[in-house]
Amino acid sequence: MTIHKNKLIAGNWKMNGSLAANAALVEALKQGVGEPACDVALCVPAPYLAQVQSLVAGSPLALGAQDVSAQAQGAYTGEQSSAMLKDFGVRYAIVGHSERRQYHGETDATVSAKTAAALSNGITPIVCVGETLAEREAGQTEEVVKRQLAAVIHVNGHCISEIVVAYEPVWAIGTGKTATPAQAQSVHALLRAQLHHAASEHAAGIRILYGGSMNAANAAELLAQPDINGGLIGGASLKAPDFLQIIAAAR
Repeated sequence: MTIHKNKLIAGNWKMNGSLAANAALVEALKQGVGEPACDVALCVPAPYLAQVQSLVAGSPLALGAQDVSAQAQGAYTGEQSSAMLKDFGVRYAIVGHSERRQYHGETDATVSAKTAAALSNGITPIVCVGETLAEREAGQTEEVVKRQLAAVIHVNGHCISEIVVAYEPVWAIGTGKTATPAQAQSVHALLRAQLHHAASEHAAGIRILYGGSMNAANAAELLAQPDINGGLIGGASLKAPDFLQIIAAAR
């Protein structure tokens, strides 16, 4: 098991992009990124995986997918298997994003199975956990995130050290609201303790990203917290100057 000392900044383009816009964005990132002190990934819509694989070749930018099927192959129209993603040089796959849970009915069991599918082909799953505003206001944050992560640990315990966790408070995604550094750190510390219980010798090396409206203005303060090992970046990852500023803050 490799201890991941570098932070990870992963851009999630969500359902945005075009051939022309992608080429311009990746070119600007390549021009500005230099030799980053952190790992960087671009998680792009499935139709653009081949284009972006070509665009990032030879650069420090790794390719990521936004989802992966829990199935290996077969009659699953519209799905992409981890083997297919591997064919395109995909290194990371977002699993269980709150939008998938909310709009596509993904359960903790589904997320756990997708995590296993990614790991089976050497793709690093970025496993998302987080509470809604109603859950936070009801004092259920700890219960919710621990339940979500416990399901993944239960199915993937033997290789849990190979995952990345992303804490994304649902109330802070795309809303402009951000957890304070102290709020985010407290949940990250909770998740770290849970990982320590599952994989004591490796827990310190498992990266836990913050994914709730991290932007160029707040990234440095969030990334300075002891248990925040990077960011899962939505809107700001579509603007090269902002994304580059976040990358520069991840030291």
